[in-house]
Amino acid sequence: MYKKAKYTEHDKMSDLICDNYPMVLVTSRFGISLGFGEKNIGEACRHNNVDVNTFLTVVNFLLENKAEPIDPEKNKFSLHSIITYLRNAHDYFLNFRLPHIRRKLNEAIKTCPQDVAFVIQKFFDEYAEEVNKHMMYEEKVVFPYVKSLLKGERDQKYNITIFRKRHDQIEMKIIELKNILIKYYPGESDHMLNSVLFDIFATENDLATHSLVEDFIFVPAILELEKQ
Repeated sequence: MYKKAKYTEHDKMSDLICDNYPMVLVTSRFGISLGFGEKNIGEACRHNNVDVNTFLTVVNFLLENKAEPIDPEKNKFSLHSIITYLRNAHDYFLNFRLPHIRRKLNEAIKTCPQDVAFVIQKFFDEYAEEVNKHMMYEEKVVFPYVKSLLKGERDQKYNITIFRKRHDQIEMKIIELKNILIKYYPGESDHMLNSVLFDIFATENDLATHSLVEDFIFVPAILELEKQ
């Protein structure tokens, strides 16, 4: 199916979703509900009180798949809307996606040797904890800092470069878990195990795109705000 190179507010929201199904997660994280009928992107965003420029900035950045900083002066997106997007993504990962995979994983490995099951669960739990620590740092430190900046208040002891330096890569644990399941799982694979593995790959990719939004949209905007 034909996919547009770049979407505008005049394109139908349903076309965006049908041509690029991962965008259903983006619409959800902006608080845009399904059931938008024939509304175009601009109408659907305004109907849900979402800043159109911010939505299009994130959508087109992810679809273009270019790891390049977005100029906040040229794109005129809303930092408040970006924070809403990131917070909703955190809620999705921590309170739905990772617990859902954990339940499916328990079901998938219940017939394998107990010591192997323990190791698999341990790797997954350590990975989930790393994701949780990463996101809670943003919730408790980074977002309040940015909101203060937006009010014209500056914390002289903190800046967004500190966040960039500790923006840890959390891929290693999930790579180890995938290796165990793919290379060393002792039992026969079945539909449930394959489904869990597929979910892990999809979640890893989703978290990677989440980090790209932080690194190339969110952080450059904060750097510009700090200059002011």
